[in-house]
Amino acid sequence: MKIRLPLLDRLLSRRLDRRWKTAETLSDLGDLMAEWLEGTISSWPGYARGYGPEEETRDLIPALAAACRAGYVTTCSQPGQDRVTGMDGLPWEQRAAVEGFVRDRDLLRALVDAAEKAGLEIEITDRFDTGERGIPASLHDGRPYTVYGGYLDDLNLRHTTWPGIGPGALDDVFRSVQLTIVAPEYGAAAGVRLWEVLDSVTGRVPAAAPDPR
Repeated sequence: MKIRLPLLDRLLSRRLDRRWKTAETLSDLGDLMAEWLEGTISSWPGYARGYGPEEETRDLIPALAAACRAGYVTTCSQPGQDRVTGMDGLPWEQRAAVEGFVRDRDLLRALVDAAEKAGLEIEITDRFDTGERGIPASLHDGRPYTVYGGYLDDLNLRHTTWPGIGPGALDDVFRSVQLTIVAPEYGAAAGVRLWEVLDSVTGRVPAAAPDPR
């Protein structure tokens, strides 16, 4: 029997969904997120079904996929962007930013140490930290528009960020901390440091040699 394309798409989607539903650990989620970033999985539970990363994320995919496989499972990111005029005629600019989940304490310390050394802003939260925080990462007409980080309660973790994942993986998410890293300045050039830090910690590229002076 010839399968019509829409039905085939649904069957493939269900098969991929089962991989999320049977994930046992945060490491499993990291591997799946890396595959979604690279285009070998069509959907991830916290995003619109059948959509891959945004166009602005394309150049960041190697760094993000390596971070996910290393144990820093990223869920949101953006590159730095210089000041431009938006569709509404108002100025828009953004800082490079990334947020995600880490359970391995050695990896967390390495990321925090490298980010602090590079002058990046960081925020660490867990499910017991109910403070309303977050780091502004974009400006629209000079006012904060997008905020990265901040507290995520159980409801958001279960039904918005990680709906439908395996119970073992969800338990790992609850045992993890959410790490947010944001470039200190707005613009594309300032944002490069963030991705260099990720690459140096995950081993995708060697860390820069220290200045001998």
